[in-house]
Amino acid sequence: MAKAAKTAIKTKDQKAAAEAKNWTKVIKAVRSPKTGAYTFKEAIVHKDKIKDFLAK
Repeated sequence: MAKAAKTAIKTKDQKAAAEAKNWTKVIKAVRSPKTGAYTFKEAIVHKDKIKDFLAK
């Protein structure tokens, strides 16, 4: 019975699952000009926009 439930969850919304694979979490280290310390900027970005995010 557990297998059936697990399979049902996996196949419930395949379109949304396929669309979710196009998004990526990107973490960029940004250096403070005042102190020289690094901070991290995180964003969930579409895979086509990753280079644009990192270029900023």
